[in-house]
Amino acid sequence: MDYVSHPLHPLFYFQKTFYLVIRERNCSLIIVSLFIVFMPTSDRLTLLQNFGRSIKSAAYIYRPSHTEHVAEIFSLAAEREFKIGLRGSGRSYGDASLNAGGIILDLRRMNRIIEWGPESGVIKVEPGVTIQQIWQYTLEDGWWLPVVPGTMFPTIGGCLAMNIHGKNNYVAGPIGEHVLEFEALLPTDELITCSPQRNADLFYAMIGGAGVLGVFTSITMQMKKIYSGNVWVDAWSAPTLRAMMDDFEPIKGESDYLVGWVDGTHSRGRGQIHRATYLHGDEDHEPTQTLSVEFQTLPDTFLGVMPKSLLWRFMRPFMNDLGTTLVNTAKYYHARLFEHRKRYVQSLVAFNFLLDYVPNWEKSYGSGGLIQYQSFIPREQAHDAFVEMLRLCQKRGLPTYLGVLKRHRPDQFLLTHAVDGYSLAMDFPAKQGNRIDLQKLADDMNEIVLSAGGRFYFAKDSTLNANVVKRYLGEDTMDRFRKLKARCDPDGLLETELYRRLLS
Repeated sequence: MDYVSHPLHPLFYFQKTFYLVIRERNCSLIIVSLFIVFMPTSDRLTLLQNFGRSIKSAAYIYRPSHTEHVAEIFSLAAEREFKIGLRGSGRSYGDASLNAGGIILDLRRMNRIIEWGPESGVIKVEPGVTIQQIWQYTLEDGWWLPVVPGTMFPTIGGCLAMNIHGKNNYVAGPIGEHVLEFEALLPTDELITCSPQRNADLFYAMIGGAGVLGVFTSITMQMKKIYSGNVWVDAWSAPTLRAMMDDFEPIKGESDYLVGWVDGTHSRGRGQIHRATYLHGDEDHEPTQTLSVEFQTLPDTFLGVMPKSLLWRFMRPFMNDLGTTLVNTAKYYHARLFEHRKRYVQSLVAFNFLLDYVPNWEKSYGSGGLIQYQSFIPREQAHDAFVEMLRLCQKRGLPTYLGVLKRHRPDQFLLTHAVDGYSLAMDFPAKQGNRIDLQKLADDMNEIVLSAGGRFYFAKDSTLNANVVKRYLGEDTMDRFRKLKARCDPDGLLETELYRRLLS
């Protein structure tokens, strides 16, 4: 086994105690760094961070490549009384894949495509396979993932653990609805198979269960048949959030994807809508070309000149209130004047993975990183609640730098975040001087969301507390989850910082 650290080292218990103190006392990262530097086993510890670069914590990293390795780590951690957190690509904006002072299972080496049926579109993969690996493997056979996030780099295991949604949630649901079955290893050393018909209670709890019930070891999914690598895209501006939502409703039944950009610096939430539909029949005259990996691959340069890897540096000077207001205003009026009611063809990759256009874009927010606040609110209450939240942000001097509106529908998963309504994702810069104010803002927005019957999404969260989660999930759901946790993980081996903060 190729593990970075091993608890049998004589100094391991001392290190464990030290890190537990750090975790409980929330000590300075400077102390953590000094400890790592001066301990003889410093190379066996890793300082991790979330995708938003706003949270950092140290943990022991294990990199299993087979299910047997995971079982061995379970046994070792139980014997040494360590907690285990799961991590894929680390793309969560919050603390879902962090475990300060404990063990992190980095599952990216379990990345094999086990089976592929080009006639049926059924694929079986290990949890460390990424969205990128899957589409590159299946696209030339005419199959696409039925649900994708805004980036192609998450692992499929991480996507299931958070039950990710895409720009088509209102029609396709979350990714879990396209899973035919999965196998998982429980901390009890039981290897189970789950589907909607077999072990259904665990199927609907482990998908979206934040990775604290067991480890996915294989996932079987049904892909979506497509006949072109392109989609038709219609773009138009909306002067207010109300106008945007009014435009969503009548067209959602005839749209494969719908998403809205919202200007968070504007009091009424103006923005731009993008609708996409798959090409069918003979609409694509060169399907062999558009379904090729080469055609879909995003370019490395901007305008064929500047390396995209440098773009975040040019974005950084505008990542302040004035700069963002100017950029958003320019973006809106450009959409109004030059892209209103515009129709064009775009590749599936370019349309779906907008976050991958600029590598390392999250660095543009500076050393403090960013937090994302995403709420899901029933349709009847969504507009008023979102406008109230936007105005509250502006009143507090903490405008959201990026707002994204999506349409959703309910699903059957136990810890679901979905509603028959809308979500609004809002990005905020996290700075040394505004973190307390950001937390207070999030607390006040939570009350707006809860009053409107809304929900939240663990993959994006870093500000909720256990009381808020209990209020929106309900006592019955929490009780069912705790019983499954006790059944699957009676010794409480699987934990993350998110779990301790919200679910323990």
